[in-house]
Amino acid sequence: MWTSWWLWPLVAVCAADSFRNEAERIMRDLPLVDGHNDLPWQLLNLFNNQLLDKRANLTTLADTHTNIPKLKAGFVGGQFWSAYLPCETQNKDVVKRTLEQMDVIHRMCQMYPDDLLCVTSSEGIQQAFREGKVASLIGVEGGHSIDSSLGVLRAFYQLGMRYMTLTHNCNTPWADNWLVDDGADKAQSQGLSDFGQLVVKEMNRLGIMIDLAHVSVATMKAALKLSKAPVIFSHSSAYSLCRHARNVPDDVLQMVKETGSLVMVNFYNYFVSCSEGANLSQVADHLDHVKKVAGAGAVGFGGDYDGVTRLPVGLEDVSKYPDLIAELLRRQWTEEEVRGALANNLLRVFKEVEKVSNHSETPEETPIPLDQLGGSCRTQYGYSEAPSLHHQPGALLAFLVPLLFGLQPL
Repeated sequence: MWTSWWLWPLVAVCAADSFRNEAERIMRDLPLVDGHNDLPWQLLNLFNNQLLDKRANLTTLADTHTNIPKLKAGFVGGQFWSAYLPCETQNKDVVKRTLEQMDVIHRMCQMYPDDLLCVTSSEGIQQAFREGKVASLIGVEGGHSIDSSLGVLRAFYQLGMRYMTLTHNCNTPWADNWLVDDGADKAQSQGLSDFGQLVVKEMNRLGIMIDLAHVSVATMKAALKLSKAPVIFSHSSAYSLCRHARNVPDDVLQMVKETGSLVMVNFYNYFVSCSEGANLSQVADHLDHVKKVAGAGAVGFGGDYDGVTRLPVGLEDVSKYPDLIAELLRRQWTEEEVRGALANNLLRVFKEVEKVSNHSETPEETPIPLDQLGGSCRTQYGYSEAPSLHHQPGALLAFLVPLLFGLQPL
């Protein structure tokens, strides 16, 4: 009897090791793609984007959730890096500063070519997998970054943006954010304005994934109904398990299932447990819930590393991903389901977005506000009043960027 009592802890440890070993086996063959990482924001905050600063070396970078050794330990083979600027930059210098954050991502790839590969397609992700590098993609976090200009949207696509979050923690003139549902903000567009619908259609035409993290429920539903391609939630969790307005409610998860879309679960404690503390098992609960309601094909990972201040015990940095995969295996997820969550679900959505795109189709056009020509106007596209002269650079960017980078105008 006593011998049996001593054996149980040993059996439990061996079982845990077997799940971890199985997780590593699968991830060596198919690494993980994460939907959202704010390391570029940390590089701005800590080093003013000076990547030559010795402290900013990505192989030794300290006090961040992410560096190259941690990415390798976590079997992260694809990362959407966030080009993010806070809402305070809206209607000011947001276009310039977003370009600077996109530039930082490109420079990361240039400085660490043995480890990072900047890509812009689903095939590029798979190429990085084959080369043993981290496929590095750009996601622009917040529609305020395009300054209500389709020209800027097209220019960002030319520079590598492959998803855009329609809002951050503020309304744009054409889409409502999640704080509307929280009662902290007022609805302006009732989801998407006429111009917001043009943005969604133009993203479809270009081949940019529509990201619905941070948007209101009305915006979620409007975009899911309108988009010709599946959409993503790059870093959101399940509302039924944590009733936070940043999370995705079950009726929207049903729409995610119907449209073949994707929810990449966020690890921020307040979105996982609605409290200061959380653990790895609770994150797995959110993954289970998305799988249960929207299907195994709707599950992904969007850790929000380096963008949040509190992370679950067991998921303290990007190196911990194998422990989460081991937990899913312990919960009897099949290898096919795990592979879907790791990368295949995202690759499927990305390929559908690419398939729907049509660069031969005539781009949408909207008038440039007349104040740029010395007059004043109100437009039908969601402006409450005409922006000032400095704040509509879209047409100039759309013309100059293709020339500077040797690309064809879209």
